[in-house]
Amino acid sequence: MALTKAHLIEKVTNEVGLNKKVAMEIIERFFEILKGCLERSEDLKISGFGTFHVRQKKTRMGRNPQTGEAMEISARKVVTFKPSQRLRDALNGKS
Repeated sequence: MALTKAHLIEKVTNEVGLNKKVAMEIIERFFEILKGCLERSEDLKISGFGTFHVRQKKTRMGRNPQTGEAMEISARKVVTFKPSQRLRDALNGKS
């Protein structure tokens, strides 16, 4: 199951006790802040969760998987995520 914004809003509404409109504004604003940091190529660290990094990838040669034809893959920015030690421990059943 994918966790959507609607699911997040519902969880905040039910677990924190905020009304749906306030919960939606909080979630939307959180994602705007997150997106803004990444657009400015800033690392975003969420304590106890992990760090989002923006990496610059260089132009490289690749192949079209359908035709096998060589093609150039343009330079671009990508977002990577490194989980915190606390999150890794939780995923692996360690307390």
